[in-house]
Amino acid sequence: MARADEPSKASLADRYRRTRRLTCDLLAPLSDADATLQPHPDASPSKWHAAHTTWFFETFILRDHVHGYALFDEEYPFLFNSYYEGEGERHARPNRGLVSRPHLDDILAYRAAVDDALLSALPDLSPKVRAFVELGIQHEQQHQELFLTDILWTLSENPLLPAYTEGPPQVTDAAPDMRWHRHDGGEVEIGHAGDGFSFDCERPRHRALLAPYQLADRLITQAEWAEFMIDGGYSTPSLWLSDGWAWVKENGIEAPRYWRRSDDGEWTRFTLAGERPLEPGRPVTHLSYFEADAFARWADARLPTEAEWEAAYADRDPSRGNQLDEAGAVMPHGDDSPYGDCWQWTQSAYLPYPGFEPEAGTVGEYNGKFMCGQFVLKGASCATPRGHSRATYRNFFYPQQRWQFTGVRLARNA
Repeated sequence: MARADEPSKASLADRYRRTRRLTCDLLAPLSDADATLQPHPDASPSKWHAAHTTWFFETFILRDHVHGYALFDEEYPFLFNSYYEGEGERHARPNRGLVSRPHLDDILAYRAAVDDALLSALPDLSPKVRAFVELGIQHEQQHQELFLTDILWTLSENPLLPAYTEGPPQVTDAAPDMRWHRHDGGEVEIGHAGDGFSFDCERPRHRALLAPYQLADRLITQAEWAEFMIDGGYSTPSLWLSDGWAWVKENGIEAPRYWRRSDDGEWTRFTLAGERPLEPGRPVTHLSYFEADAFARWADARLPTEAEWEAAYADRDPSRGNQLDEAGAVMPHGDDSPYGDCWQWTQSAYLPYPGFEPEAGTVGEYNGKFMCGQFVLKGASCATPRGHSRATYRNFFYPQQRWQFTGVRLARNA
């Protein structure tokens, strides 16, 4: 089981209620049609996220540990299991958007029924099972971020470019000049030490040896990315990894995801607040690993390793920064916290730490089986629920994926 300090039953119940309420708040602006669409196999329909997170609580807590509990609907496990082979057959992921029924109202009724049952059972659950509740809360927080990035993709496919919500006022100021902070390196410890919640992939804590290095004090901005484009960044093969260049050519990539060239030749970008002009000082987001790596090479720098990033920011408060507090405007601001605005690509492959052991049972499928061909991202984003991330957190995606709030913090050798 993912490790966590033993929470009081009352505090766990309160966190459960808050997390579940936030998902419903995120759903509120959507119609059933909005919540049914799946624009791409990497994304999922909004109501699938709402149902899958509920299935998680129903399956791993109510079904397995509450005597006499009856499933809300016998068909739902097939529809709303994601990738847990131990839970049997499931509906194919690429076809989730073809499931128009159950209706969104039915999913909300499912959520309410599971909430009532779990909160009623919570006082009598053992510490071990309450740890499963904590895992379910963390799991739902991950899906809240996915919910926002997936609905962004969904709405971006609509020629009317509708907004999900209102956004903050436009900012035209440039970012301050980039500064470099030196770190001496040496022998450091990374990974989770056992205090508070962690996923199994963050463990065990272990030593790493770092050469002296420097990290930029802020993220790369939209203005800086525009300079890269003007200088031929997407048409210069020497800047790109071989697989990255093949990806650029095969897909006709010429700008970050959601950037669009208007009829007058100006670039705009699509956001959860609809189409907006570029804002020079705001961080650039929705970048693939390939793009991040190419930009770093163009800038005579490189991407940090995950050990460098973690060692540099282990003493920074992960609850600070531009993160998700409530349903509403979700957009990078450009603040000075490493935890917020967008996840930051590292050059580190997502691989097991020395001595890694996946959790026992079906929940052991949560992380370990994905340790192949992906790269680690650190920090948090404007769509990450506040309090979810930490220095040891290991987000991970394939190098071509860029529908998440992903960006760039540069590193270089000291």
